[in-house]
Amino acid sequence: MRRNAEIPLVAFIVSGNKKEIKLALPKGRIYDKVVKLLKNAGFTISGNGRSYRPKINDNNIKIKILKARNIPRLVELGSQDIAFTGNDWVVEQSADVQELIDLKFDPVKIVAAIPKKYSFDELKKKKKVVVASEYENLTKKFLEKNGFDYVYLRTFGATEVFPPDDADMIVDNTSTGTTLKQNGLEIVDTLLESSTRMIANKQAMQDEWKRKKIDCIVMLLKSVLEGKKRVYLEMNVSEDNLNDLVKILPCMKSPTISKLYGADGFAVKVAVEKNKVAELIPILKEKGATDILEFKLSKVVV
Repeated sequence: MRRNAEIPLVAFIVSGNKKEIKLALPKGRIYDKVVKLLKNAGFTISGNGRSYRPKINDNNIKIKILKARNIPRLVELGSQDIAFTGNDWVVEQSADVQELIDLKFDPVKIVAAIPKKYSFDELKKKKKVVVASEYENLTKKFLEKNGFDYVYLRTFGATEVFPPDDADMIVDNTSTGTTLKQNGLEIVDTLLESSTRMIANKQAMQDEWKRKKIDCIVMLLKSVLEGKKRVYLEMNVSEDNLNDLVKILPCMKSPTISKLYGADGFAVKVAVEKNKVAELIPILKEKGATDILEFKLSKVVV
């Protein structure tokens, strides 16, 4: 069979091109980050920007774009096999799904916030505290745990505008808390910390073909995420300094070492965490390393 150069190798690792994985992508701000991740992993998504069913260069994957809040339940029900969504919606809906990857995209906190003029303890004593939120289950659990007499008010975005006229408290997501402060609100508790997750239908993971295909996708995505965290360092070192140098290298397993052609020394290659490079390079130089080169990594398969 002649392989189409536009289709990633992962499409050919498993048999049965007529079978498919149903993949849900989240509409909104998370979408672009997820699409970029998929592209870096070898999956190119194309569409006119208006279609809810874009194309992907893999005959075994079928994509649909959905609102992030709708995704967990649809994955649980099996209408979608795998998907990307915020963990806040998974927890809010108590969705019975399998988490595959924490992408750590768009980290947020689900918080309870009240107007600065209020006291949290005083608010507890108030009859029928009006609490506005998109997160009904998380909100009610929090209020009942803290003994509030409350009225729940569902919102559909812009929750922070409700207090103080229309609500005494809100439960909302925030990344920095800046918007809450600008609206005269103070965070009184954190209910949940969330980020973008890749999730799967549990029954799909029991199907041998689907599980193998999903495992391949997960491997490629993880390799991109791991590649972003690391850089590749290459250096030369004399035989006298080799052992001392190798001892300080924070490599993944062990460094690659090869004899230099026509010279008394060795070439040492190692993948290290990006956040350690600034501290590491001066130490390497001190230990006798020369000709130090740094390269970006696109994928790291561990």
